[in-house]
Amino acid sequence: MCDVITIGSATMDVFVESDDANIVSVYTKNKKSEFMSYPYGAKVEITDFASNVGGGGVNTAMNFSNLGLKTSAIFKIGDDIYSEGVLDSFKGKNIDLSNIIQNPSVSTGFSIILVSFQGDRTVLAHRGANAMIKKSDINFDAIKNAKLLYIAPMNGDSTKVLDDIATFAAENNIYVCFNAGSSSIKRGFNYLKKIIANSSIVVMNKEEASMATQIQVRPDTSKEKFSEELIHPDVKEMFYKLKVRDSQIIVITDGGRGAYAYNGKMFYQCPIFEGPVVSTLGAGDAFASTFCAALGRTKNDIGRSLMYASVNSAGVVSAFGATQGLKTFEEIEKTLTENPDYSYREVK
Repeated sequence: MCDVITIGSATMDVFVESDDANIVSVYTKNKKSEFMSYPYGAKVEITDFASNVGGGGVNTAMNFSNLGLKTSAIFKIGDDIYSEGVLDSFKGKNIDLSNIIQNPSVSTGFSIILVSFQGDRTVLAHRGANAMIKKSDINFDAIKNAKLLYIAPMNGDSTKVLDDIATFAAENNIYVCFNAGSSSIKRGFNYLKKIIANSSIVVMNKEEASMATQIQVRPDTSKEKFSEELIHPDVKEMFYKLKVRDSQIIVITDGGRGAYAYNGKMFYQCPIFEGPVVSTLGAGDAFASTFCAALGRTKNDIGRSLMYASVNSAGVVSAFGATQGLKTFEEIEKTLTENPDYSYREVK
């Protein structure tokens, strides 16, 4: 029996930073888009680089274990130099790897992360084995013996197993936390809704929630200043559409504006916890998994759990690598004690 079992991706990440990177903003009538660019045809000098193991399955397993939960992980890798790096990263971490899938006929996931001077990143991702998880690969008995199933964002054909996994867990009274990624959302809302219906906690960022619900966030006009509201009315509409059952918490993260949660009775808004930003990679994994774990720690205090998640996420973005800045519960609580003015707000 374990406290939590995670399923998701495992990758070898190489972080590359260059002062020659440019941020280009493109404006259309309804939105602003930003792109990272480099001089075409040029040899670009690298100012800094680092390599770390990442991927949602790895990042969240590392975080749950660091928070003191007995943790098992499910992910798929090949048998190559990158898989060696993935497995080496778990040494001394006290995480059960007996349920991982290793197949020498596929390649381990690999990513190159281009980091801007602002700390934002563009990811060049080779999904490899991460996109090839099959139902027959999964040890369902291991899921049955967990208290919590955490589903990290999945890629490619691996998204086809999400419904089976979530349904099995729910039928066996396993608490499900679903961090929906863009690949599963692209399968359509009818498919997504089946997974959400079997999940006690659902976490998305605002862009993913907009994609899933087909609700666009309206910009301010001369008559209506939506940005002055604590929670944009269109974001509230996303919550109403995403919440498909009772006893369910929906969380939507909103970048620099913080995060929101809704339990069917009350909205919660939590600002970001300010701190240095080196790389935002892994911030979402840290936030979502910490929120799920913190609900147990705080006896289902949604607002305070958002604060725990924000503090841990801030620790991750302060360092290169998706798991380098992770905090323990004790460290999170110490940080909150030292910052008594930091808090969440309830919104009806």
